[in-house]
Amino acid sequence: LPFFSCCFFFLFFFFFQGLDFDIARKASIRTRDLRFLELINNIEERKKKGEHDSKVFLADVYTSQGRFAEAARLYEEAHQETKAVEMYTDLRLFDKAKEILKRAKKESNLKQILHQEAEWHQSSNDPKAACEMYLTVGDYSKAIELMGHHNWIDQLVQLVRELNQGQTKELGHAAGMLRKLGQYNSAVEAYRKMNDVESQLQLYIEIGQWQDAFGLVGDRPELKEKVYVPYARWLAENDRFEEAQKAYYEAGKEDEAVRVLTQLTENAVKESRFSDAAYYYYLLSSQHLEMAEHAEGSEQNLLLAKFKDFRSRAEMYHVFDALHHYLMDPFTQNLPEALFNMARYLCVISGDSLPRGISRAKTLIVLAKQSRQLRAFRLARLCYEKLQALIIPSHFVDTVEMESMTIRCKPFNDAEELLPLCFRCSTTNPLLNTQGHKCVNCQQPFVFDSASYDILPLVEFVLEDDISDNEAVRLIETESQVSRRKNLSKWQETDMGKVQSLKLTEDTPDEDDEDPFTQRLMAHEQGSSEFVPVRVNRETLQSMQKSDVIVRRWPAPLRYQYFRSVMPDSNLTLCQHCNQLFHSDEYVLRVLEKGFCPFCRHDVNTSQPVRTSNWP
Repeated sequence: LPFFSCCFFFLFFFFFQGLDFDIARKASIRTRDLRFLELINNIEERKKKGEHDSKVFLADVYTSQGRFAEAARLYEEAHQETKAVEMYTDLRLFDKAKEILKRAKKESNLKQILHQEAEWHQSSNDPKAACEMYLTVGDYSKAIELMGHHNWIDQLVQLVRELNQGQTKELGHAAGMLRKLGQYNSAVEAYRKMNDVESQLQLYIEIGQWQDAFGLVGDRPELKEKVYVPYARWLAENDRFEEAQKAYYEAGKEDEAVRVLTQLTENAVKESRFSDAAYYYYLLSSQHLEMAEHAEGSEQNLLLAKFKDFRSRAEMYHVFDALHHYLMDPFTQNLPEALFNMARYLCVISGDSLPRGISRAKTLIVLAKQSRQLRAFRLARLCYEKLQALIIPSHFVDTVEMESMTIRCKPFNDAEELLPLCFRCSTTNPLLNTQGHKCVNCQQPFVFDSASYDILPLVEFVLEDDISDNEAVRLIETESQVSRRKNLSKWQETDMGKVQSLKLTEDTPDEDDEDPFTQRLMAHEQGSSEFVPVRVNRETLQSMQKSDVIVRRWPAPLRYQYFRSVMPDSNLTLCQHCNQLFHSDEYVLRVLEKGFCPFCRHDVNTSQPVRTSNWP
């Protein structure tokens, strides 16, 4: 049997090489070699399809026999170099496949061979060679994937530097891989090279480099929202809510900014941080005023109404914070007169309704104590009577009951020096006016110091309808000839030849030189229930000394507010940021103590300081 088997193999190869497939098939059947049977069937099928090149068939036979060099020679002679290349590629003999392509001058197909070689190196666990092959054929995506998979950071950085600006796809892929590997600076270099500002910005946001992100935005307002919104979320996550609110506002997310501020305000009230609540309400009022500048019609009116409401709440919480600390802390920095004025101010301005967290009972307790100490016994008795109808904190019950009894042995009057004086009509007012903080005679509203809440010697006046704010300021700044004559008329000159002298006289001014503002100041009906403001014209404005005038310069759509000091010797300060008024000494003391305005918390050390006069 072995002898006959060898004979059939010999017969198969002899007739197979001679392309006599009938005898070769019978010999292959005898040897039971299915591999050769399949080859014979394949050749016959190809003949039926019109293929009759015997060299190609013979090359296929040599291939099946392992005679690859002879098969390749026959393929080349038959101009079937592709089959030879496929044969050598399957055998992983890439160099010989390249030689055949070069001889056939088909170097365009060389890239495909190199790509297959790179894949073979990758499957053979030789990533370095595969990466080099991919780079050679220009398949940067697979090369970058290999570099990233094996953490070849240096090679990635080098590749980024070798690529040109036009290869944005490859640069973006490399930058993304560097981001995954934590090489953010190199990723930024790639994004910068491809001029991809948005991806660079997103990377800065991802790693929390906010200063670089803000610097990148620069003069690109369209990118502002993309930075400030995630920045605000990051600030909120790190419990920096005030800064988060400002960031939302910078991003143009007014609703989100208001929501954050509202939540901050509610939290501050719940935690009895009334000073913070006042500050947040001040910020809310400022934001609504800025929003009203860009609104129109009913929407603008609604925003202005909210501005006034929030501003009023800010002042009430600002006052109540001092009263709350007076009751809860063992010591207080406020004088009795200041506490008395604050409690009286809050009782009048709040009316029948109080914001959440402000206790009417505590306010009346403070007012009663300070009234008793300052000899305002009638007001103290009124406070104790009102406390009888309120729920008093348990630790104050005994004190209130005792003092409400002992106050009855005191005179039923108030010290005259405590009674408020109207600086317009010189009327003495009651300590508590149910109509509000205004004169009972001329209805002129009082102006308060925002630190001690003492009444300031100021009278508000309004302009004629045809005078704009800019014109009014210009007229006030212009020193009139009348005021110059008044100053010069007090000096009397004496010429005695060799001696000349000037004497300061105290003559009473003539009726013609009377201040026009003073004349208009008294233009009101005694005891009238309607308020008639002091209205001035251009002549009156020009006659004023600018040092006697204070202007609250509200932003649009509000008009300026004008105040004339009736006591020129009083030194007053207007905060340029919140438009609150102070006695200068009191303001300087608070700023030295805290470093910022006591109402708006504007840091006078880091930006423009607040002047004691609002005139340059």
